[in-house]
Amino acid sequence: MQYTGEYTEYRKDMDEVIVNFKEHLSTIRAGRANPAILNGIMVDYYGVKTPINQLGNISVPDARMIVIQPWDSKVVKDVEKAILASNIGIHPSNDGKVIRLAFPTLTEERRLEIVKTIKTHGEEAKVKIRNIRRQALDGYKKQEKNSEITEDDMKAIEKDIQELTDNHIKDIDRIVKEKEEEVTEV
Repeated sequence: MQYTGEYTEYRKDMDEVIVNFKEHLSTIRAGRANPAILNGIMVDYYGVKTPINQLGNISVPDARMIVIQPWDSKVVKDVEKAILASNIGIHPSNDGKVIRLAFPTLTEERRLEIVKTIKTHGEEAKVKIRNIRRQALDGYKKQEKNSEITEDDMKAIEKDIQELTDNHIKDIDRIVKEKEEEVTEV
């Protein structure tokens, strides 16, 4: 690897950690109806595992309700079964055409649990960012050892990579804070 001053590979890896962290947080139930909680739930649709969002319309009519309206009414029971099997903590109800997911109000104890979980996932994401920094610096130190880059270049690289790391850590802190506020404001 040659020093480019842009660190595109490491920036991309760090950005990917942030994207994955956001996706993971979107699946955490915060007491507010969020269709992302259904991501990853697969329904056996005529022998093929299919995501719920590909089987019908998903809407959020109010802050505590998700409505799933399958295009094929024959699949309502299968969608309901898949939601129950997913253990998202919400019991679906259906009228034969539409499935409703009512989100109960969170207890204070549950809110604190969720905030703790969010912080834990935030710390895990920060560790991943720091590991990327370490890998980057290790690669550049090898280049310095092999006289491919100078000591001055190495100092500039360390400063730049640390700045890149700090910015991504700040992003994680901001995302954690926003999600905590979402959980505690409801």
